[in-house]
Amino acid sequence: MWDYTDKVLEFFYNPKNQGVLEDKGETGVKVAVGEVGSIACGDALRLHIKVDEDTNKILDARFQTFGCTSAIASSEALVELVKGKTLDEALNISNKDIAEYLGGLPQEKMHCSVMGQEALEAAISNYRGIPLAAHDDDDEGAIVCTCFAITEPKIRRIIEENKLTTAEEVTNFIKAGGGCGTCLATIDDIIIDIQRNSTYYTTSNKGNIDGKLSDKPLTPVQKIALIQKVLDEEIRPILIADGGDVELYDVDGDRVRVILQGACGSCSSSFATLKHAIEAKLQEHISHNLVVEAVNN
Repeated sequence: MWDYTDKVLEFFYNPKNQGVLEDKGETGVKVAVGEVGSIACGDALRLHIKVDEDTNKILDARFQTFGCTSAIASSEALVELVKGKTLDEALNISNKDIAEYLGGLPQEKMHCSVMGQEALEAAISNYRGIPLAAHDDDDEGAIVCTCFAITEPKIRRIIEENKLTTAEEVTNFIKAGGGCGTCLATIDDIIIDIQRNSTYYTTSNKGNIDGKLSDKPLTPVQKIALIQKVLDEEIRPILIADGGDVELYDVDGDRVRVILQGACGSCSSSFATLKHAIEAKLQEHISHNLVVEAVNN
């Protein structure tokens, strides 16, 4: 049994906004519909919005949802959130806002809030008569999860928007990996790639790339990814220029084990290289608590 909040259960048992909004040809009013999901995949949502064409305010909204308790409650929450807002204000509503409005959702059901956000974006795009611009590249690119036909661009977007760190979290948010499971390793690789390319570096206003310590605790996967990035981009080029090299062997908490290679492995000053060229650089960019040790190849 899922651990639902009282608000989720209230919206599930007593939804007030289920149904259809018909376009009755009222002057200055237009109805638009956004659809996401698939009954074959277990969840589907059709969102109707009635918009004042002069003010661009959403006057009313209704939903038709095929799905679980969380799907229906998320749809009800979405409608409550959008009523009275302008289209631009509504577009700022995220899946996190939907989940928070419900007092939280089980992690395994976060995909229901994502479905609500995407249905809203689709309805507004249809109202404006333009292609869905917010995530128009989601359907372009290689399909990673064949069970649910989810592409790499969509997986990347969801990871970045929600700061996800595990394949399990990705499954909870968009179901990718929740079928046969063969794509989970690929999802892990995508997470590591995103962490390597966006977590470690920040871009200054001058366009310089500066390594900065993270304000948040790193997960083990993040820490390994950042250590490897610093080794590859900051340390190895210098060592290679002098005929040496270094390979990451293991990370155990704050202990980083490396293999010194080439000239570095046989050099009498290898300890200095270990501490001053490698350990100091890792401490500067990642954590002051890191200790680097050499292991025999």
